[in-house]
Amino acid sequence: MPPHSPAHLLRDSSLSALAAGFVTVLVGFASSAVIVFQAAQQVGASQAQISSWILALGLGMGVTCIGLSLRYRVPVVTAWSTPAAAMLAATTTGLPLSDAIGAFVVCAVLVAIAGFSGVFEKMLGRIPLPLAAGMLAGVLLRFGLDTFVALKTQPLLVLVMLGVYLATRRLWPRYAVIATLLVGIAIAAGTGLLHLGGVTLAPARPEWVTPTFSFAALLGMALPMFVVTMASQNVPGVAVIRASGYQVPVSPVIGWTGALNAVLAPFGAFSLNLAAITAAICMGPEAHPDPQRRYMASVWAGVIYLIVGVFGATVVTLLAAFPKELVMAIAGIALLGTLGSSLAGALKDEGSREAALVTFLITASGLTLAGIGAAFWGLLGGVLTLLVLRPRKAP
Repeated sequence: MPPHSPAHLLRDSSLSALAAGFVTVLVGFASSAVIVFQAAQQVGASQAQISSWILALGLGMGVTCIGLSLRYRVPVVTAWSTPAAAMLAATTTGLPLSDAIGAFVVCAVLVAIAGFSGVFEKMLGRIPLPLAAGMLAGVLLRFGLDTFVALKTQPLLVLVMLGVYLATRRLWPRYAVIATLLVGIAIAAGTGLLHLGGVTLAPARPEWVTPTFSFAALLGMALPMFVVTMASQNVPGVAVIRASGYQVPVSPVIGWTGALNAVLAPFGAFSLNLAAITAAICMGPEAHPDPQRRYMASVWAGVIYLIVGVFGATVVTLLAAFPKELVMAIAGIALLGTLGSSLAGALKDEGSREAALVTFLITASGLTLAGIGAAFWGLLGGVLTLLVLRPRKAP
């Protein structure tokens, strides 16, 4: 039978594949949807525009998960770039929303060019990963600190969430963030902090924002987002695919995620990339005993992403009903692992340790000069430090 016929797909599918796809989407949304919400608010998006962001991201992830997985018969899972969202949420440049949208378009075009041209595969061994890791750690530091800042106003809520996270992280690490979020919601509901009166099931509507382009947005948003997305998201995404025993043509996969991202950027799709952590869920034996049939888990994940994206307005109103302390706590908790691995990656190489540390400190400082955000200045400072301290070659 034809490889893409309904009968063939039905044969390759299974309840375990559907479950793996569902868990993939649940983990992705539960761990970082609040960060996307914060990012959209920080750059000036309205409630309707935020729901459009969720719609555009859901469509982008759904189409790429389904299309690429069926094309290559390999579980290809895409996601929004949580580090890019964190970078946006931490930005203090005060640029208009249209400039941010323009930065999304530029970043997506750069990703598409890096993919289709084959440059990305050549870049894999050349990107100064310690500096990218230091920049990412500097961006994420605020979220880790906010978890404990929230203790001032809601100590019971945050302490219980931290306790649940630590317990489940030891016993059932895959579900630690989900369990922490559910317990946090239960406590918020029990203490009257959760306001669900305005939550209604409603489809999201696309909201077009005409992109504008500025030098400040290019240097302060687009280029740092591109570096973080490629170095901190696509590189580990490729590593997970290869470590799971699958071979996929990297260049066209990266290229198509960037191309679709560029089309959806005016509606709020800030950055799409290969998933790493959630991708592993679709590539393990729990998705299907036969590795050749696990691609259906990512296909199901794509279908569920499409459904969740369509009801993006409901996701937005639900997140708006959460107390800010719950949002601060779950965002910081969800990013603990990424923050830790970023710090480890930044400081691992002794030869670039000081340069990575300079990158981290400048980025974490929130420095803004000439309307350009700290992520760019951190990366620039790290590169200059690396060049100055590079050992001289023997004559």
